[in-house]
Amino acid sequence: MPEQWTVTLRIYRQKTNEPSRYDTFTLEVNPDEYILDAIERVWAFHDRSLCFRHACHHSTCGACGMRVNGVEKLTCITTIRSVARPNAVLTIEPLRNFPIISDLVVDMGELYRKMEAVEARAVLPITEAEIEKPPHQWKTEDSQYVRLSDCLECGLCISACPVAATSQPYLGPAPLAAAQDHRLDRRPDLLTLIDSEHGVWRCHSAFECTAVCPSFVDPGRRIMDLRKQTISAKIRHFFGK
Repeated sequence: MPEQWTVTLRIYRQKTNEPSRYDTFTLEVNPDEYILDAIERVWAFHDRSLCFRHACHHSTCGACGMRVNGVEKLTCITTIRSVARPNAVLTIEPLRNFPIISDLVVDMGELYRKMEAVEARAVLPITEAEIEKPPHQWKTEDSQYVRLSDCLECGLCISACPVAATSQPYLGPAPLAAAQDHRLDRRPDLLTLIDSEHGVWRCHSAFECTAVCPSFVDPGRRIMDLRKQTISAKIRHFFGK
């Protein structure tokens, strides 16, 4: 017989024009199940009005990012055992620093717009994508068409970032980490965006982004490297190189 625990999910709820609240649901679970499994069970058997995002169930799409007991997690790969004990209360909340659409669903549009601003677009027009052309054949000038390697665009880093919590115009960890893949000395337009009030110097080097990244992108380290690139590019431009 699989081990069984009793846990209580305390889930954040908010609908349009309604005050926010927390609803509680007590479940019998296998502790090796994932948090997302428990949330799906709440939706299936207790409350069909619960809104949340999910898709791949194996940490590829980044859709199921939430806060579990105050910490940003991909709920499809976070086991109940890793964050709880028998009879524990698990508080499930939406990501911070994004507008709430409904319950656990937030509006990620601003993140995608900022990713596009640094030319790390998730989806390209057919005319630009050159589907038949494999990546190893891309020229250097095609590099602006490449997404940040391994980034799920899940928003966990934005939610955990203390600067994003106080400054909405700040580009944020994922977009700045994506910009690190570019050659700034060849991209004066991008350099202007990065070397700005809301760019690379706004980061406080808290590394909370790196701590919660589920795919080991290490945005904190990338931002530190981007600062070096920015200084180098400015020196080169100053001397006309």
